[in-house]
Parts: sequence; C-alpha cells; structure tokens
Amino acid sequence: MYQAVRARLRALVSGARAARKDGGMVTSEYAMGIVAAVAFAVVLYKVVNSGPVSTALRNIVQQALDGRM
Repeated sequence: MYQAVRARLRALVSGARAARKDGGMVTSEYAMGIVAAVAFAVVLYKVVNSGPVSTALRNIVQQALDGRM
C-alpha cells in the first residue's frame, strides 16, 4: 500500500514539473500586455489632449472650482 501511494505521489509531482516547462511563454505574455497597455495609454493621451475634449475637461474643472459651498 505504501509503495503504491509513493508511486502515485511521484507520478503527480513529475507531471506537475512537466507542465511548468514553458516558462518563456509567461515572459512573452507579460511583454505583450505591457505593449498593449502602452498603446492604450498613447491613444488615451491623444484623445484627452485633442481640442474638443481638452476644452470640455477645462470647462468641467472650471465649473467645479467656481461652485458655491
């Protein structure tokens, strides 16, 4: 009984080790996520700095600062 349990445990551990052999894929996924985040930030920056959006944001801030308490 002990030998069967030990053999089964050994098989599970070796299977888990075999599943972890694609460590390079994790790094490439992180890199692609960073590239996508930077691209989204650039697009958002361009939108916020465009004329109409910048004017609308300025008006919202101005109204908030002029509000009475």
